[in-house]
Amino acid sequence: MSNILPINIDDLLHYQGVESSRVELKASWDAKTTGKQVLKSLCAFANDLQNLNGGYIVIGVEEYNSQANLPPKGLSSEDLAAAQKWIRGNCNRIDPKYQPVMSPEVVSGKHVLVLWVPASDIRPHRVEDDEKNGRKYFVRIGSESVDAEKNGVLDQLMQLTAKVPFDDRRALDTTTDDLREHKVREFLRDIRSGLLDEANTKVLYKNLRIVAPVNGYDAPKNIGLLFFSDNPEQWFPGSRIEIVQYAADAAGNVLEEKVFRGGLHEQLKSALAYLESISSSHLEKQSSSFKVKGWVSYPIPALRESLVNAVYHKSYEATQEPIKVYLYSDRIEIISYPGPVPGIQISHLKQELNMPPVPARNRRIGEFLKELRLAEGRGTGLPKIFKSMRENGSNDPIFDFDEERTYFRVTLPAHPEYIAISALRDAAHLKAIGNEIDSFKRIENAWKAMPSSPSLTSEYMRILGEQERITDAEAALAAFKEEAPESFHPFVTNVYIELLLDAGRRNEAIKLLNQQPQYLSSTDALEVAILARRLGSQQKAHRYFERAGDAVLHDTRALHEFAQTKIMLAREIWKGQRRGRESNRRLLNEAKELLERVIQMDADKARHAWAWRDLGLVKKWLRHPMSEVSSAYQHAIELLPDVKRFQEELSKL
Repeated sequence: MSNILPINIDDLLHYQGVESSRVELKASWDAKTTGKQVLKSLCAFANDLQNLNGGYIVIGVEEYNSQANLPPKGLSSEDLAAAQKWIRGNCNRIDPKYQPVMSPEVVSGKHVLVLWVPASDIRPHRVEDDEKNGRKYFVRIGSESVDAEKNGVLDQLMQLTAKVPFDDRRALDTTTDDLREHKVREFLRDIRSGLLDEANTKVLYKNLRIVAPVNGYDAPKNIGLLFFSDNPEQWFPGSRIEIVQYAADAAGNVLEEKVFRGGLHEQLKSALAYLESISSSHLEKQSSSFKVKGWVSYPIPALRESLVNAVYHKSYEATQEPIKVYLYSDRIEIISYPGPVPGIQISHLKQELNMPPVPARNRRIGEFLKELRLAEGRGTGLPKIFKSMRENGSNDPIFDFDEERTYFRVTLPAHPEYIAISALRDAAHLKAIGNEIDSFKRIENAWKAMPSSPSLTSEYMRILGEQERITDAEAALAAFKEEAPESFHPFVTNVYIELLLDAGRRNEAIKLLNQQPQYLSSTDALEVAILARRLGSQQKAHRYFERAGDAVLHDTRALHEFAQTKIMLAREIWKGQRRGRESNRRLLNEAKELLERVIQMDADKARHAWAWRDLGLVKKWLRHPMSEVSSAYQHAIELLPDVKRFQEELSKL
C-alpha cells in the first residue's frame, strides 16, 4: 500500500472515491508514443479546468470497456525505471514546469506506475502537441485530454490563471498546530489510504497536501482547517449545519433546533444520521402478491445527495451564513449560500439540459467527500435525487435561487401519504388540547392541497358528517374520485355509506353499497361486509367476508361479525325450508369455530362476553350438552355482570 498516494490503489483502479474521467490508464510504456500522451494528460490534469483537483495516470494497466482490465499486465523493472526517468526529465518541457507525484505500486504481483497530478497553483500550463504545431494548452473534457483552443474553452482556462480555489489556498494566519493529527489519521483510515503508515507528521501533512510552504515554514491550507481542526468556525464563520423543525400550527412554532459543528465531514455525517432517523418508512402487504409495497417520507439517497451538495458547493469565503435545513410537515428545504456558480441555470437543474462543464467552487472539499464515499461523481448527484424521489412515489425535487445568486435551495416534497399522516397527527394533537377549530382547518387545508389522499378524504368526510354536512361530504367524495386511482375508491366510498347510514338515509346507502365492485382488497371487503350487515343484507355480507380471506382471521370484530352473519343465515334457512337443515348445521358449525377463535384472541371484555353468549346460543341449536351451553353463558355473565339479557336467556334455557 502506497504511503504517497492519498487514495487506496484498489479504490483508484475501481473508480471508488474518484470519477473515471479523472483516471487515465496506459497498458504499457513507450517513450515515443506513451510519453507524448502522458505529457498532454499531465498538462490537462494540472490545468484542472473544472476544479476537480487534477487526476491520476496509471501506466501498466490496460483499459477495457471503460474499466481497468485486472489483473494488470504490469511493467518490467526496466520499463518502470525508464518511465520514471523519462517523465521526470521531460516534465521540464511543460510551461511553466510541473512535476507530478510518482508512486511505483504493486498490483496482483505486477509493477505499475501511478502519476498523481494535483491541480496546479500556477496554471495554465502548455506543452508541445508535435513539432509543427508548437505548444498548446490541454484540458480534460470527459475522459480525454484535448486542445483547449480547438474546443472553445481557452478563454475559460485563462480566466482561471492564478486563481486558486478558496479551499486550496494557504491560511497564513494559522499554524500546523491548529490541525489535529488524530483527525487526519482517522480520515485516512476511513478511505484506506497508505498515507496512514507515514509516521512523520510533517511529511504526512505535506503528502496529503493540506499544508504548503510559506517563507521557510509550512502553513495549513483552508481544506486542512475545514476538515481537521477542532472548530472550523474560528476561521470560517458559518461553517456549520443548522436543522430546524417547525410545528404545523398557524404560528409556525419551532419544535426542535439542532446545530452540527466540527470538521465538514464530521458535521455532515452527524446531520445525515439525524435526518435519516426522522425519515419514517411504511410497508404495506399487497393482497394480490407476496411482495410488500413500501415508501418512506423522504428517500435517503435524495436526502444524502442534497445535503452533501450543499456542503460541497457552499462558499466558505464569501458568506457567514450556515447551511440551513428546515423541516416542515410537508417538505424539507436545504439552503446553502451563495447560489450556484455562473453558468448553471434552472433548466440544468430540471434536467432539461446537460450540466455544463463549469468549474466547481471547492475542488478539495469535493475530492475529500468523494474519497469518503459521501459525494457522487460529477454530474451524477442530480439524476440520483430525481430517480430516488420518483421510485419512492414522491413528487419531483424543486431547485431554486434568486437572480443575484445569493442562495441556493433544494426542496424535497414529503411522500403524499406522509403528508396525509402528518396532517392527521397534527389534527389529533390540536383536538386533544381542545382546539377543534384549528384541528378541522388542518385537515381541510391538507385535503384541499391533496384531494387524492384516501386517508385525508376519509377523515375530512367523517368530520363533515359529524357537522351534518352530508352534501359537502358527497362533494369531497366526488373530488376524490376525480383525482385518485380507482383502486382507492371503494375505501372512501365505504366511509360515505356509513355517513349515510348514520344520517338515516338508508335507501341511498343501499344503492351505493350495491354499486361497490365485486372484487375488493381484503380491507375494503371487510368494511363492505360490515356495512352490508348494518343494512340487513346478510348474504351480501357473507360474500364479502369470504372475499376478505385471511384478513378476517386477524380482526376480532370482523371475525365476530362473520360468525354472527353465519348465525343469521342459519336462522333464515331454518325458518324458510326444512330441506335446508344440512346447510343450517354447516353454517352453525362454522360460526362455532369462528366464535371459539374470537375467544382465544386479544379483545376487550365486551367483545369476549358477547362472543361467549353467541357461542352458547350456537351450542344450544347444535344440541350440545346443556352443561356446555350453560358454561358459555356463565363466562359471558362473569365478564359483563350488569348485562341482564345474559341472565334472562340463561334462565329460559
